[in-house]
Amino acid sequence: MMMEKEEIRAFLRAALREDVGDGDHTTMATMPEDAMGSARLLVKDEGVLSGVGIAQMVFEEVDPNLQFEQLLQDGTRIVRGDVAFLLHGHAASITIGERLALNIMQRMSGIATKTADMSQLIAQTSCKLLDTRKTTPGFRYFEKLAVRHGGGVNHRFGLYDMILVKDNHIDYCGGVKAALENVKKYLTETGKNLQVEVEARNMDEIKAILEENIAFRILLDNFSPADLKVAVEYINGRVLTEASGGIDENTIAAYAETGVDFISMGALTHQISSLDLSLKAVK
Repeated sequence: MMMEKEEIRAFLRAALREDVGDGDHTTMATMPEDAMGSARLLVKDEGVLSGVGIAQMVFEEVDPNLQFEQLLQDGTRIVRGDVAFLLHGHAASITIGERLALNIMQRMSGIATKTADMSQLIAQTSCKLLDTRKTTPGFRYFEKLAVRHGGGVNHRFGLYDMILVKDNHIDYCGGVKAALENVKKYLTETGKNLQVEVEARNMDEIKAILEENIAFRILLDNFSPADLKVAVEYINGRVLTEASGGIDENTIAAYAETGVDFISMGALTHQISSLDLSLKAVK
């Protein structure tokens, strides 16, 4: 998963236009145009920091002459009272970029914290935590970056970088065999080199997927831990395995202990409490 710096900057410019409009009238009404100042990014919560690099880009877009002094790295465990970075320069530029930088960092840090906490619950196993496409439209890159900062692993970025044959595809095609035969034909005709993952809802579908010999990973959806263990043992390393569906902090360890290779959780990106961060003027 990659996003070019210019794409990120284009997103940030659009976000700033949305916020600033024809001007930050509060700042223009209260501050002398040449006022200088400093500020610090103050942590008011506990968790994992994410988005410092993006915040720097926000302030560069607002004013390239601002001095950005990074004190903490993305992925760092933080506690109340920590200072992530310092800013020095035109006070108006600091206030203009403040809210966008905070909005991004607070959400990213919330995602990184959730990912780190869930990963810790399965740290005694070899299972890895995956995100999903259950992301905020237009903000997916940042949310998936935050998952990495929290120690998780990115699943596919979008519909274009992997073939993931799910239950609806299977049902519309009339079964696993028909769906995967269509996939083989499509890859041959287009010459595309895409990994293929296939969802299985029961043992019969697992057997059909393995017989087609095209999947690199099987998604075992809505299996109980007991049934998942049976499925993983049957697959026996012939392909990678992924568990998903209804897994939370109370059950994730039991799922990981089945020997499954990955657990994917939409909750990493769509059920998040943002971390409390604040940008404060240094007097």
